[in-house]
Amino acid sequence: LALTSPEMFRTQIRAIYRASAHGKARLMFPMVSSVDELLRALQLRDEAIADLRARGCDFDPNVEVGIMIETPSAVWMADALAQHAQFFSIGSNDLIQYTLAMDRDNERLSHLYEPLDPAVLRSIRRTVDAAHEKGRWVGVCGEMAGDPHTAVLLLGLGVDELSTSCFDLPRVKAAVRSVRWSVAAEIAAEALAAPTASIVRRLVHDRVDTLLPSYL
Repeated sequence: LALTSPEMFRTQIRAIYRASAHGKARLMFPMVSSVDELLRALQLRDEAIADLRARGCDFDPNVEVGIMIETPSAVWMADALAQHAQFFSIGSNDLIQYTLAMDRDNERLSHLYEPLDPAVLRSIRRTVDAAHEKGRWVGVCGEMAGDPHTAVLLLGLGVDELSTSCFDLPRVKAAVRSVRWSVAAEIAAEALAAPTASIVRRLVHDRVDTLLPSYL
């Protein structure tokens, strides 16, 4: 929608940059599936900046620009995307849905929605590795980031930032503070080597549960 409605898109980008004059702002493009899409979005960003300069508007020219990683194609092109994006935010809900080829809004298929599927975990790890190789940071948003157990796995997979709701934040902070990174990395390595989600789930139950405070 954004790329087929460039004037609407430029208006939104200009608004973000104008807001950056009053406080720290970041710009993140959602649902990017190819390098071409990102380059086109950045071209529109540059046009919006040129327009603001022509109008004499105040803005921060160093706004950090990143993308959402929500599709398998973005995972496999993460190394190329990281050359043009300054950070990644993995949208776990959509990434799970598209990786496992299921519709999470369809009740008949809801049993196929599995955050602990090794394919999902390997996709996250590959994205993190590609980003870190280019010096980029990686965040995760969605249900995985808000669950204390999967938050520990994400920590072990090398994720740099977790985005959670205010309701989940205290529980996730308590979980992250309870586990050494080296232990989380060890558990994540075992999960990556597992062939099925059920094995990963047992691993989380046997290893992560024992490390977390009892109230979690």
